Amino acid sequence: MLAIWHVIASIPKGRVATYGGVARAAGYPGRARLTAFALRTTSPDLHLPWYRVLGAGGRIVFPINSRHHKEQARLLRSEGVPVALGRVPRSLIADEPA
Repeated sequence: MLAIWHVIASIPKGRVATYGGVARAAGYPGRARLTAFALRTTSPDLHLPWYRVLGAGGRIVFPINSRHHKEQARLLRSEGVPVALGRVPRSLIADEPA
């Protein structure tokens, strides 16, 4: 989990990464769900930029009208990341974060 948290913490402001990209960079290729688990079990005290982690293709994975979806879109926009229809431009996805 520490490696995944480290990768997430290193995603720069204004950029995003996918769950799979984070897992790959942390040394767990093919383990995108492990990234999701690591985020779900993270202490809020770590202050990880969880909102910079997206599903495949730059998609917010929460249901579109959910509180989490709206919060993630708001936080991304506050960093200058455009969000349209629950997606961000592919050009902003870090291929290999950290």
